[in-house]
Formats: sequence, C-alpha cells, structure tokens
Amino acid sequence: MVDLNLSMQEYKTTGQQQADPTPVTAPRFDPRRIYTILVLAPLVYAVIRYLPPLAFSGVVVLAGALALFEFYRICFGDRGHAWLTGIGMTGFTAVILGTHRPDIIGPALLATLVCIVSVPLFSRSPLEQSLKDGALTLFGVLYLGLTLGTLSMTRLLPEGEWLIFFLLLVTWASDTGAYYVGTLFGRHRLAPRISPKKTVEGLVGGLIGAIIVGYIARWWFLPELSGLDCLILAILLTVTGLWGDLTESVMKRSVGMKDSGGILPGHGGMLDRLDSLLFAAPAFYYYVTLASRLRVSE
Repeated sequence: MVDLNLSMQEYKTTGQQQADPTPVTAPRFDPRRIYTILVLAPLVYAVIRYLPPLAFSGVVVLAGALALFEFYRICFGDRGHAWLTGIGMTGFTAVILGTHRPDIIGPALLATLVCIVSVPLFSRSPLEQSLKDGALTLFGVLYLGLTLGTLSMTRLLPEGEWLIFFLLLVTWASDTGAYYVGTLFGRHRLAPRISPKKTVEGLVGGLIGAIIVGYIARWWFLPELSGLDCLILAILLTVTGLWGDLTESVMKRSVGMKDSGGILPGHGGMLDRLDSLLFAAPAFYYYVTLASRLRVSE
C-alpha cells in the first residue's frame, strides 16, 4: 500500500513537472550596467562621429584585444602561453588594421600561421598539447579578427558612421530588450543546456526592441535605408546576435566559467560585451553591401 501511494505521488509530481513550465530565475537588475554605458557611450559616439575611420579601428583593436586575451584565458587556463598570446594579439591587430590596406591581410595571416606552428619547436610542452594550443591561438585570431574586422569595413563605407550607429543601436536594443523582458516575464527556456537564463520571451522582447529602434534610427539619421531593410536587419541582427551570444556561452560553459572577465562592471568581460557583434557585424556588413537598397558601394 505504501509503495502504491509513493508511485501515485511520483506520478503526480512528474505530471505536474511536465505540464507546468518551470519559471526561469532571472538575474537582479544591476545598476552598474547603466553606469558603464553612461561612461562609455559618449566616448564611443565621439570616436565614431568626429574622428577618422582609423581612430575607430584603433578602438576596435583595443576592445578586440581585451576580448581575445579573455578568449585565450578561457582556452589555455593556467598554462599561460605568453608567446602564443603575443603572436595572436599581433595577428589580430594586423587583420583589423588591414581593413585599411587589404593587401596586407593575407601576408599578416600567413606570418601569424608560420609563427604559431613554429612555437612547438621551442616549447617544452608535450607536442600534442602544443599543436592544440597553436590551433586555438589561430582560431582566436580568425574568430575575433575576421568578425570584428567587418566593423572597420562598415565604417569605411559611404555613410559609414551612420551605419555603425544603426548597427550598434539595433544590436544594443535587441540585447537590452531580451535582458529586461526575460528578467520580468521569462518563463520558457530557449537553450537550457547552453544558457539557462535565455528565454523565448526574452527573444521576442529583443526582436521587438530591435524593430522599434531600427525604425527610429531610419527616421532619425538614416532615411536612405528602406522600411523593408529595417525590418529584415532587425530580425537578422537579433538572430545573429543571439547566435554569437550562445556560441560564446558554449565556450565558457565548457570550462565552467560564468563571465569571460570583469573589466566592464555589470557586463562581465569584454568578450561578453562583444559576443553579439561577432556574428551581427558581418551579417550587417554583407547585407548592406550585397542585398540592401541603400547605395553604399559607390
């Protein structure tokens, strides 16, 4: 009789778990997020609006180098690898600045590859581990260099400063909408195995925020962009931004890390802040140059 009662209780408990979606415990609002934005936003605006494209590329190099350092810390852990990190940083910088001189990107990547594969010749680490670490080093250069390089390429386009503003504002609106809607109303997990705090409600909130800000930006400073392009770009940037975020979450979860770093109060590390742009920036650049009605190639 006791066994029967226990079985019935287990059945009821299981049924309730299956029927009722488990609410997602959302993080508390951190005011440091606002303070960080209030400090950085005017600086970024001034660089984009009033300084030449090369200055903006310098900012991309600085932010990307910090993100790359965090990436190597995720990959290498306590092993350090100062030589590989230095080579990766140099190759990354060359790729970003190479957007102003495309003819040097190929030689820069080739030199980076040769240097990386030469490190095991002088390393005391096991050969297999040295080769894996070398592959991770080159992957970091490509992962951050080729993706963030499209930011500099976008800035070099006609109307480039306004296109950068559009990209940043819509991506930020998507992230912010997803964060706050997910915090307040998040109930259905989107990718529980990868990022338990991501919710379907947050994704919808991010998409709505991106669409609203996209049309405001078109009305405000980029009327050359068609209404259809705004809608497509809002969807595209939301999806690719989420994709980039989840990709970084996979890397952090594989080593048991919550944040890539703590350099940005309330936001975690620089890689955490740039993860959405890593896939959104290339998608935006190639849509604008290849598919949009906005004439930017002349």
